Amino acid sequence: MSGGDISISHIGFLTPGNYPDDDPLSGLEQTLQQLHYGEELGFDSAWVRQRHLEPGISSASAFLAAATQRTSRIELGTAVIPIGYESPYRLAEDLATVDVLSRGRLNIGVSAGRPPHAELIGPLAFDGDWTSYDFSHDRVLRFADNLRGSYLGDDATFIKTPFGPRRPRLQPYANGLIDRIWYGGGSQRSAGWAGRNGFNLLTGNVITGEGTDDFFVAQSTLIKTYRDSGTQRRVALGRVIVPFDSADAPTRRRYRDYADGRHQRTLSPQGERRTLFARDIVGTSEEILERLFADPILPEVSELRLELPYEFEHEEYRQILHDFATRIAPELGWKAQPEIRAAS
Repeated sequence: MSGGDISISHIGFLTPGNYPDDDPLSGLEQTLQQLHYGEELGFDSAWVRQRHLEPGISSASAFLAAATQRTSRIELGTAVIPIGYESPYRLAEDLATVDVLSRGRLNIGVSAGRPPHAELIGPLAFDGDWTSYDFSHDRVLRFADNLRGSYLGDDATFIKTPFGPRRPRLQPYANGLIDRIWYGGGSQRSAGWAGRNGFNLLTGNVITGEGTDDFFVAQSTLIKTYRDSGTQRRVALGRVIVPFDSADAPTRRRYRDYADGRHQRTLSPQGERRTLFARDIVGTSEEILERLFADPILPEVSELRLELPYEFEHEEYRQILHDFATRIAPELGWKAQPEIRAAS
């Protein structure tokens, strides 16, 4: 096997942060442990989902604030925060605080559009007729503007504080955070918009089929659209990858069954938006590398994000992270940082 033109310099992982309904602390604590373990293995970044009405992480900013105190090197990210439910100003305050606590390690992934479960959460989150609220890309731009650290008002605008008169701006100001905003782009339109506005691009296993039923053709076109916008920002590719080299036989069978249960959706576009799903990549490291070397998108990127499936147990996530970092990532050109290699 050969990786050809594949050269991955940055590996991350995305964890669902799931927990039992009756014991959320156990799952959240285990997810914090996963982030620490990923750091020990040498992963460059760790990302968490933000999902509402599910037994998972509903507040990425609150969770990652805790993670800043349990890690010291690994980048931390949100993938993604549906910004429709958020106040662009308050969210900026929260995430700037997280970035300061992390000493500049935060990556912010967001998405626009009508947020999930709006018919249930909308009346609880908004005043008045929430259906008239602006859920467009403009909400992301307002959020980004708040992170720039610009002073409010004019040169003569001051506010009274216990520390004396101050020119007002969002506090804390997190220098450089504006350059670490990522947009979760699933369509050609959103990818082009992200590029034109200077955001990094997250693209994973779910995209919109526009003019093709082929997932890889659609994703390649999406990345080209993004780069044709003139941006030089980062692109991170996500794949569901489940190596089972160090797993026992029953666990291997369960991993296979999980992928088999999700295979049907990859055979054709789904729903009115013609959503395309990539196949999960499950097997031995040799089988997985063969699939990855044949993936036409990998040569187009230098950052790869391992997306951990839902429904697995804590020890299984640790096993997957270990096998990926030690058996697969090095074959894709990735090298752990020197201090990680020395410690292993």
